[in-house]
Amino acid sequence: MKIVSNKSNLQILHEDNHIIVVNKRVGDIVQGDKTGDQPLSEIVKEYIKDKYNKPGEVFLGVVHRLDRPTSGIVVFARTSKALMRLNELFSNRETQKTYWAVVKNKPSKNSDTLVHFLKRNEKNNTSKAHLKEVPESKKASLEYTIIKELNNYFALEINLHTGRHHQIRAQLAAIGCPIKGDLKYGFDRSNPDGGIHLHARKLVFIHPVTKVKLELIAPTPSDAIWNSI
Repeated sequence: MKIVSNKSNLQILHEDNHIIVVNKRVGDIVQGDKTGDQPLSEIVKEYIKDKYNKPGEVFLGVVHRLDRPTSGIVVFARTSKALMRLNELFSNRETQKTYWAVVKNKPSKNSDTLVHFLKRNEKNNTSKAHLKEVPESKKASLEYTIIKELNNYFALEINLHTGRHHQIRAQLAAIGCPIKGDLKYGFDRSNPDGGIHLHARKLVFIHPVTKVKLELIAPTPSDAIWNSI
């Protein structure tokens, strides 16, 4: 797959008249928030405006988000029709999402399906995983497989069945395997870049307009651990 880098430091994984897919860097926010930092959505808008010499406001629809310390695939819609159809695809779980994560502790099983009930704490922006349903909790399910044993760490491939707030982070922490660098969920020290070793690696979905099946893969950030997987 051809990957395009440009002066905005965007890594474009796919681009056509209807959608644009980028590889989010650690630290980028997808949409504007209270920090006031420039969001990825605005960077992509500037890229489109510059590339196609578009006058006026550029339309760009945010379909889904990734946590700020996470890297990987983010899809944006370039037309309102594409946005409407992509929203349906994602809300109906008609997408296959695969993540890679690096943890220090080896899970008790080489592969397993994890089912928890996640309760979100708005005050500290976390989710707690419970084994049984509790008030205001939502069922969360994923499957993981250990794909490589590294020096002091283990690389996991994760397929999401649901899309809950901080789901992978909370569920892995619940089985004693917090993600490398994730202080919020119990890892003992931060990563130098402030990110965590969680990467949205692969996304498979049907194009909202052309109806062609897209299978997109995002290269991991370049560091000694990711590079060894």
